[in-house]
Amino acid sequence: MRPLTTEETKTFFEKLAKYISPENIKLLLDRQDGNYCFRLHKDRVFYASEKMMLTANNFARKELITFGTCFGKFTKTGKFRLYVTALDYLAPYAQFKVWVKPNGEQSFLYGNHVLKSHLGRITDNTTKYQGVIVMSMNDIPLGFGVSAKSTQECRRADPSTIVTFHQADVGEYLRTEETLL
Repeated sequence: MRPLTTEETKTFFEKLAKYISPENIKLLLDRQDGNYCFRLHKDRVFYASEKMMLTANNFARKELITFGTCFGKFTKTGKFRLYVTALDYLAPYAQFKVWVKPNGEQSFLYGNHVLKSHLGRITDNTTKYQGVIVMSMNDIPLGFGVSAKSTQECRRADPSTIVTFHQADVGEYLRTEETLL
């Protein structure tokens, strides 16, 4: 377990900035219930309170499996892949959201893209290829993805057109539970 290097921090924060603003990243670190930090352990980035991080330092690296919340992992090529476990922390701070109708929730949770016919609402001024949080109509975060169309293009699109590319959803807890951590 170690702090992220400058290059890792840059890559990680650029990925987070696609979903939440840089000001909100600061809110993740300086919370009312204490200071939090991001640490790297076995190519995975963990989000934990400083108190928990200090407690985890008492264990050897080989014995420590996980601590805090896993936000994602760095690939062998140095890119960062965001995990669905970060969804609960990203959703309250999301700049752009897509709400899915009840008939499209199951399709999204099975790993499919969001179609125009499943789209309930979309945040105004969402640009093409913008990171979005996918929500149910009851404001329950279901996952995240990338918008395939801008808000204006969504209004004119056919019902079978993909409006949001799937990246991760809460159904992954069941589909990939053995490889998630």
